[in-house]
Amino acid sequence: MARIAVIPGDGIGVEVVDAGLSVLAAVAAKRGLSIELERLDYGANRYLKDGTTLPAGEVERLRCEADAILLGALGDPRIPDMRHGREILLALRFELDLFINLRPVRCLADRLCPLKHKRARDVDFVVFRENTEGLYADVGGIFKKGTADEVAINEEINTRKGVERIIRAAFDYAKVHHRARVTMADKSNAVRFGHDLWRRVFAEVARDFPGIDAEHLYVDALSVAMLERPEALQVIVTNNLFGDIVTDLGAALQGGMGMAASANLGPAGVALFEPVHGSAPALAGKGEANPIATILSVALLLAHLGHKEAAADVEAAVERAIEANRLTRDVGGSCATREVADFIASAV
Repeated sequence: MARIAVIPGDGIGVEVVDAGLSVLAAVAAKRGLSIELERLDYGANRYLKDGTTLPAGEVERLRCEADAILLGALGDPRIPDMRHGREILLALRFELDLFINLRPVRCLADRLCPLKHKRARDVDFVVFRENTEGLYADVGGIFKKGTADEVAINEEINTRKGVERIIRAAFDYAKVHHRARVTMADKSNAVRFGHDLWRRVFAEVARDFPGIDAEHLYVDALSVAMLERPEALQVIVTNNLFGDIVTDLGAALQGGMGMAASANLGPAGVALFEPVHGSAPALAGKGEANPIATILSVALLLAHLGHKEAAADVEAAVERAIEANRLTRDVGGSCATREVADFIASAV
């Protein structure tokens, strides 16, 4: 029995999660999988109702009782400082020690690739984003707020343990999946101390994987490479901030944010899966949201639980939807969110 906690969240999160769950139900029926869902109401509505983000002890309960978490999206204009989103998502990532943010960047059709003279087969790489340190560690503060002398400081945190384990995870992935190159991106020419650590650890870990080419690029050079020679990229590893930025660029190479899935992985056992896109409040309830990123996140979830054939079923069904143009408007179709999900579930 696989136990999956479901947090639809805000905005279009509810719609795309429902779409993903319909595909999950279809593949579970086909493959005879036993899955138990627990739907949790954490998000803007709950926060505005009673101030709850995640109740005390909830992360530990999920660690013990859930095998995976499926998250839709978080963000609501009624909460402009996004406090609830930070306290939910960052608590899950940090307290569960989900130090790997894994984002496959794979274009599934030539017409979805925005690059001139490139085809879908040229866009097929994976990004390992460090998920628990860097500038997102929320270390800093504001002095003399609201005055002409205001000072705002955010500190970037890089630990030897954190840097080494994400780099080693990237090399391990390359070895298992027969990828010949790992590219590490930093800005060590300007961020002298923290990114010097990344350079040194990358070189040391690379020596343990003599059959894999270890390439270093400054993050600006990586951004250019993603546009000019994406076919040369296989596995990318970088820090939290840069990983956030380059994976959004990667999403554009796949056909847009609505096509981009992600996994948050760590040693705790329970992992979190979510589409890369945000909550898009302006689209909520209109049936315009692209559910494919969430559906592909479900495929990642299934593979993580050991159901690789079921994951392949979902991916193949998504490819059939693309071939048949049973898609939402953002990727050239004319279908509503539910119509896309129903087609993919039927294809499964």
